[in-house]
Amino acid sequence: MTLLFFVVAAYLLGSISFAVLTSKVFGLDDPRSYGSGNPGATNVLRSGKKGIAALTLFGDVAKGWLAVFLAIHFAPPDGNVHLLEAAVALAAFIGHIFPVFHKFKGGKGVATALGVLLGINPWMGVAIFAAWLLAATVFRYSSLAALIAAIAGPVFALLIPLPLELIIATVVMTLLLIWRHKSNIRNLLAGKENKIGSKKKEIHSA
Repeated sequence: MTLLFFVVAAYLLGSISFAVLTSKVFGLDDPRSYGSGNPGATNVLRSGKKGIAALTLFGDVAKGWLAVFLAIHFAPPDGNVHLLEAAVALAAFIGHIFPVFHKFKGGKGVATALGVLLGINPWMGVAIFAAWLLAATVFRYSSLAALIAAIAGPVFALLIPLPLELIIATVVMTLLLIWRHKSNIRNLLAGKENKIGSKKKEIHSA
């Protein structure tokens, strides 16, 4: 019952879309109506509002971290702790991708994945963020940076190494991130992908 409670709570927390929430609070267009149509910080940035995009990023990272933090610090000290961490991490991540509050149509999960990894192992989270930041700075494509960081996840998990349950959770998140970026991969190959900071325009891809 403890595992089920924390998993459900993590999923509900993950289902909160900060891109939609912050856009509504600050009077911006719904982020699902322009750019990539993805309710995430990168798409909010296309509105030209850097502060709101940063707030969106912080919220999506924080909810992933908070879900894992609460499970680690408030779950009873019995059972498989690593299994609980892995299940909660995946639940928060999947909540962001398939949010119950938004008809199961959510973001791609990059920021929330970073958050849960920071909760699991701060050094791993910092390493993943550094990989994303370096790739984003060099290539100027958020999607490509996300894919590089996602693939680096299991590598870092094995190098640390994390417990098996958490390695498996990291691999699952990586596979889901790649799947969620399939349209971006097609656009990258076709030379049609938007670069970071490109201006807002009507939705053109999923």
